[in-house]
Amino acid sequence: MNKADYTAGIQDAERRVITSKVEFRADDDEPKIEGIASRVDEWYDLGAFEERIAKGAFDNVMDNDVRALFNHDPNLVLARTKSKTLDLFTDSKGNLAYRYATPNRSYAKDLEDAVKSGDVDQSSFAFRVSEEDWEWRDDKNKLAKDRRTITKVERLYDVSPVTYPASPSTNVAARKQDDHNEELKNAKSQRNRNILLSAKAKLSVINLK
Repeated sequence: MNKADYTAGIQDAERRVITSKVEFRADDDEPKIEGIASRVDEWYDLGAFEERIAKGAFDNVMDNDVRALFNHDPNLVLARTKSKTLDLFTDSKGNLAYRYATPNRSYAKDLEDAVKSGDVDQSSFAFRVSEEDWEWRDDKNKLAKDRRTITKVERLYDVSPVTYPASPSTNVAARKQDDHNEELKNAKSQRNRNILLSAKAKLSVINLK
């Protein structure tokens, strides 16, 4: 385990990687690094299931104390909302985006150079979910996999330009798979009970006749 992985100690913390570019913007009075932290209403494959983040899922966390970190390393702080050096916002499509001016720190200046050259061009973010919906694959809907929609994020921890995107099959994602398998089993069990109760009710009506 990476010793700098602070999210390993946070219950239900998750990470996702966005493949859209992190860019250096020099068209402002103060040049900035800008990236998309999360795309909304787009399905992506986590291996065991498909997932999307619904538009508006981040509405309640925009005022969280969020850090911009390089590679999720808490020792490599780039900016922070609390100090007003990190700007979180939604773009015209509702995607969660961020921007910051490069601070006077050697690693931040090195990162700026890597972003300019395209050597670093992806973002990742760490978060915790409070509300989600599942759509189970069955013979009727013909889904390739079960689908999870994140409807509300409870906490946003960081946004991070990253060198290597972490595997989407994280421990938390695996736990979510176990959880939703259990939910599916319970749903099927409840459905079977409902079918049985309905059959008994119909039988009672027939007997009364």
